[in-house]
Amino acid sequence: MEDYLLLCKEVGKEPERPFSGRFNIRISPELHQKIARKAADAGVSLNSWITEQIVQATR
Repeated sequence: MEDYLLLCKEVGKEPERPFSGRFNIRISPELHQKIARKAADAGVSLNSWITEQIVQATR
Protein backbone atom coordinates (compact mmCIF):
# COMPACT_ATOMS: atom_id res chain seq x y z
CA MET A 1 0.00 0.00 0.00
CA GLU A 2 2.80 2.38 0.85
CA ASP A 3 4.39 1.76 -2.57
CA TYR A 4 1.08 2.55 -4.27
CA LEU A 5 0.66 5.79 -2.32
CA LEU A 6 4.25 6.80 -3.07
CA LEU A 7 3.78 6.10 -6.79
CA CYS A 8 0.59 8.16 -6.84
CA LYS A 9 2.39 11.04 -5.18
CA GLU A 10 5.29 10.80 -7.62
CA VAL A 11 3.04 10.92 -10.69
CA GLY A 12 0.68 13.51 -9.19
CA LYS A 13 -2.35 11.23 -9.12
CA GLU A 14 -4.92 10.96 -6.35
CA PRO A 15 -5.06 7.40 -4.98
CA GLU A 16 -8.26 5.52 -5.69
CA ARG A 17 -10.27 4.84 -2.58
CA PRO A 18 -12.20 1.60 -2.16
CA PHE A 19 -15.98 1.71 -2.28
CA SER A 20 -17.90 0.69 0.83
CA GLY A 21 -20.65 -1.11 -1.07
CA ARG A 22 -23.27 1.13 0.48
CA PHE A 23 -25.19 4.04 -0.98
CA ASN A 24 -28.45 5.76 -0.19
CA ILE A 25 -31.12 6.64 -2.68
CA ARG A 26 -34.29 8.64 -2.28
CA ILE A 27 -37.42 7.37 -3.97
CA SER A 28 -41.10 8.07 -3.62
CA PRO A 29 -43.08 6.14 -1.02
CA GLU A 30 -45.14 4.68 -3.86
CA LEU A 31 -42.10 3.27 -5.64
CA HIS A 32 -40.76 1.97 -2.33
CA GLN A 33 -44.03 0.11 -1.80
CA LYS A 34 -44.00 -1.32 -5.35
CA ILE A 35 -40.48 -2.68 -5.13
CA ALA A 36 -41.06 -4.03 -1.62
CA ARG A 37 -44.00 -5.99 -3.02
CA LYS A 38 -41.88 -7.26 -5.93
CA ALA A 39 -39.24 -8.44 -3.48
CA ALA A 40 -41.84 -10.13 -1.27
CA ASP A 41 -43.42 -11.82 -4.30
CA ALA A 42 -39.96 -13.12 -5.26
CA GLY A 43 -39.38 -14.32 -1.69
CA VAL A 44 -36.25 -12.24 -1.19
CA SER A 45 -35.24 -9.21 0.83
CA LEU A 46 -35.63 -5.76 -0.63
CA ASN A 47 -31.85 -5.38 -0.63
CA SER A 48 -31.39 -8.65 -2.53
CA TRP A 49 -34.07 -7.75 -5.05
CA ILE A 50 -32.56 -4.32 -5.73
CA THR A 51 -29.06 -5.79 -5.98
CA GLU A 52 -30.24 -8.29 -8.59
CA GLN A 53 -31.95 -5.53 -10.57
CA ILE A 54 -28.73 -3.51 -10.60
CA VAL A 55 -26.72 -6.56 -11.65
CA GLN A 56 -29.13 -7.18 -14.53
CA ALA A 57 -29.00 -3.54 -15.60
CA THR A 58 -25.22 -3.47 -15.68
CA ARG A 59 -24.64 -6.61 -17.77
